[in-house]
Order: sequence, then structure tokens, then C-alpha cells
Amino acid sequence: MPLQFDSLDAILNHGFDTVMDVRSPAEFAEDHVPGAVNLPALDNAQRAEVGTMYKQVSPFDARKIGAGMVIRNVAAHLDGPLKGKDGAWRPLIYCWRGGQRSGVFCTILSEIGWRAETVKGGYQSFRRLVNRHLYEVPLPHRVVLLDGNTGTAKTALLPRLAARDVQVLDLEGLACHRGSLLGAMPGGQPPQKRFETALAVALQGLDPGRPVVVEAESSKIGRITLPPSLLSAMWSAPRIVMDVPLQARAAYLARAYREVIADPEVVAARLAPLRRVRGHAVVDRWVALSQAGALEDLSLALMVDHYDPAYAKSRRIDERAVLAVVEATGLDETGQERAADAVVAALGRL
Repeated sequence: MPLQFDSLDAILNHGFDTVMDVRSPAEFAEDHVPGAVNLPALDNAQRAEVGTMYKQVSPFDARKIGAGMVIRNVAAHLDGPLKGKDGAWRPLIYCWRGGQRSGVFCTILSEIGWRAETVKGGYQSFRRLVNRHLYEVPLPHRVVLLDGNTGTAKTALLPRLAARDVQVLDLEGLACHRGSLLGAMPGGQPPQKRFETALAVALQGLDPGRPVVVEAESSKIGRITLPPSLLSAMWSAPRIVMDVPLQARAAYLARAYREVIADPEVVAARLAPLRRVRGHAVVDRWVALSQAGALEDLSLALMVDHYDPAYAKSRRIDERAVLAVVEATGLDETGQERAADAVVAALGRL
């Protein structure tokens, strides 16, 4: 009988040796249960073929053709990744909705002698738990925002705070994006659903009784949209504001974004959308600074011409309480360490 998991914590702590996602590679890539391995019952092309046959020919013919494909694929998995599993191995198997793909896979493995189980409702039941966690109930966590102008090393401070036993939530790390037009990271961003799974798992691991430091963000990080429960907690959270001199910020930004702003073609492409906002002459000057290799000057110009005015505009409508202002004269290693200590001290006043 399929196992039913009634909470995110329950399915994340399932107790099985392996979680097997038997959906197609494309389904798996969009999102999956954390830690699951993909052993497809049908590959992408086979799934499309069976689906087309189901609609255009008949459900019976589709199931017949599909069953043969599944059995052959299971045999390949038994001769491959499952070959070394001993008799004590316990797999938990799921497909899209807990139907035929996981059922056939589980039946074959059970007949061999493994204590295989399936998930009631499949991936869709897991997705409902994630949705409930992020969209249906308020977050219980005590969020504190780490705020400040662009170039104040907010993201770099998060691991330093974690090393000081402060709970942190690195949204840009989960979204694989640094939150600006120049913020794209190698490998690109995850799908929205996979981000939400990673976010729900991260929140699940945090103690609601202790503060959680989150970098101030807008409602979107790159193309990833933050869920309303988190946004609500962030919008009502107190702030710790980083205050750093402009030149020190420019030096830090030039170091942090060097691999991006050192390439004039990348700068021109990524800043092109700002031509409508800041004008062609301003953007052309930014590109010229990149072409000249004047990275600190470029960083300074970006902050003066664009980022700081945008931040000032948003700050005028921001009524969140300021818990503390952390002043840092520099953002080298020593400066960041001192800033992290100051943030910890401010948290101690909560």
C-alpha cells in the first residue's frame, strides 16, 4: 500500500535507503524530492510517444506499448545502477502522481525481494507539501533583514554570520543569481519549482525561535519569484543597515563582479535594458569604462548613476524599523569580519 506523507518534515526524513524518481529526465530536472536519484521508467521521447498514442490512438494501445518500454527500462536499471544492491536495500519510489510508472517499478523490485514502497500521490503530493509550506501558511521564522546600498558586501557577510552561529537564509545562493542586471551566475538559474523546493527545505532546517538573517531583496531575484509568505515576513522585518563609503563600495564591487564587468560585451548586453531608464549617453559611458579596464570607476558610476538612486527611491516608502546601522570604512577581509561582529552584536539586542 502506498505510503502517505502528511508533512514536509515526514517526507524529508523518510528513512529509506534510496529515493527513486522514475519520471522522465525532463520532469526530474524541473524539480524532485531532495536526494532522489532519477531512474526513468520512460525517457523523454518515450513519454512523449506514449502520451501522443494515448490521445490519438487509444488508452489501451498506449498502456500496452508503454508497459513494454517500462519493463525494458527497468531491466536496464537492474543491470546498471541497481546491480550492486544487496537484499537489505530499501527503496522509496515515486512518479508523477503515484500511478503506473512507480507501481510497475515497485512490483518488479518487490518480486525480486527488495522491500520497495511507493509514495501515495507521487511527486504531486510532495509538491502540495511545498506549496502549503510557502503559499498557504505564514512563516513562523523571526526574519531580520540585512540591508544597505549596492556594494556593501551583504551577500559576503552571510557565510561569516553563519560561522558565528547565526541562522542565515541565502536567497541569492538558492536562486543562483546576485539580484541585479549584472548578477547572472554560471550555469543559470534553477526552475521556479526547484528553487521553491530548495527554499522550503532550507526553511525547514531553521529554528523558528531564533532570528534568521536574510539579505534584503525585491520580489524577484533574476527570473525567480519569491513566495508571498517569505515576502510578507521580509516586508515586516526589522533591518540592520550597512553603511559604507562610496569608494570602498566601488572597490568591493569591482572585486566581486570582476569576471562580469571586465568583459565589455557582457556589460553592453546586460546593461542594454537600462538605456530606456538612464539614457544612451550614460550607458555608453559605462561600456567605455569597461572597455578601458577602469573597473572601479565603472562600479562607482553604476552606483552613482543607477543603483543608489533606485535604492533611495525604494527607501522613501520603506517603513520597516531599523534595528542598527553598521558602519564599515572598508570591505576587505578585516572590514568584513568587523562588520559581521557588529551584526551579531545588533542581533543580541533583539
